[in-house]
Amino acid sequence: MADGSRRERRAFIGSFTAAGGPGIVTAAVDPDSGALTVLSSLDGVPDPAYLALAPDGDTLYAVSETADGAVAAYRVTGDKPEPAGPPVPVEANGPTHLSLFAGHVLTANYGSGSVTAVPVRPAGTLADAASGVFQHTGGGPHTPRQQGPHAHQVQPDPSGRWAVSVDLGTDSVRVCTLTDGTLALHREAALRPGSGPRHLAFHPDGEYAYVVNELTPTVTVCRWDAAEGVLKPQTEVSVLPGAPAGDAYPSGIVASADGRFVWTATRGEDVLSVFAVEGEGLRLVGAVTCCGHWPRALAEAGGFLYVANERSGDVTWFTVDPDTGLPRYEGSIEVPAASCVVFG
Repeated sequence: MADGSRRERRAFIGSFTAAGGPGIVTAAVDPDSGALTVLSSLDGVPDPAYLALAPDGDTLYAVSETADGAVAAYRVTGDKPEPAGPPVPVEANGPTHLSLFAGHVLTANYGSGSVTAVPVRPAGTLADAASGVFQHTGGGPHTPRQQGPHAHQVQPDPSGRWAVSVDLGTDSVRVCTLTDGTLALHREAALRPGSGPRHLAFHPDGEYAYVVNELTPTVTVCRWDAAEGVLKPQTEVSVLPGAPAGDAYPSGIVASADGRFVWTATRGEDVLSVFAVEGEGLRLVGAVTCCGHWPRALAEAGGFLYVANERSGDVTWFTVDPDTGLPRYEGSIEVPAASCVVFG
């Protein structure tokens, strides 16, 4: 962070204002216990469903997951975010995710099935308009969820050369370039039809990627070739130790910083699953309760796991067994309609 006088680490929590959420919540993070303490909330844009922090930690970006989708920037050098300019339209419907890549904020637009690029100015504020919108095409066999494209996540690869977008509607992952503010398709990797890929996490070594699938409770293990920008699906493993008792819709996925474990969250079953990374594959170690209902997003920070539980309206945190990777519940804070949590 640019301000070295800042004493505490911060967590920023998104929530759905249409469902009673407070907007963007700022919390202090205890470095020893992982505990969160709410500092403030800001109802700046409707439904800030996903957040991303600038590398210097001074600016926070939020999508507004609405029909008239937008992205907004906030200064976060104090205990409460301060708007850094007006929201910028993403020229698409329902942005669900965003990330920073090559001097731009990229948004994955679920409703429109597209990815938008918005330039970031040197001071961290946003340009007045998007520089380009890359439209996905295609569909899948699962009706009605796959009648068209539904981009659910976009992020840079570990090398910083490629923008990678995950599309639930087309059962595929697209690898793109960004030149002069315009995204262009480089390669598209096809996953199993009907799997419904939602989010992707890279292994720290940059050679593997793990795609969590929403329409079937599985993870697809992929090889990643950063030099060529090629994603190659290898195997698919279940996130549950047995058949689901009812609804089972995986949401978040995280790889541990040391590369030994991968964690997923599954809504309906309301569990966190733990995988041991074994060579080119994953082995399911077990699953534990998320201690909430409808875990929408999962994050790791400072050796702790955090879960944004949308329907129970809280964020729970866990310590992690260093040998097995299994999480152990430690505490929670109330955040109605919580959607994500990021750290700075």
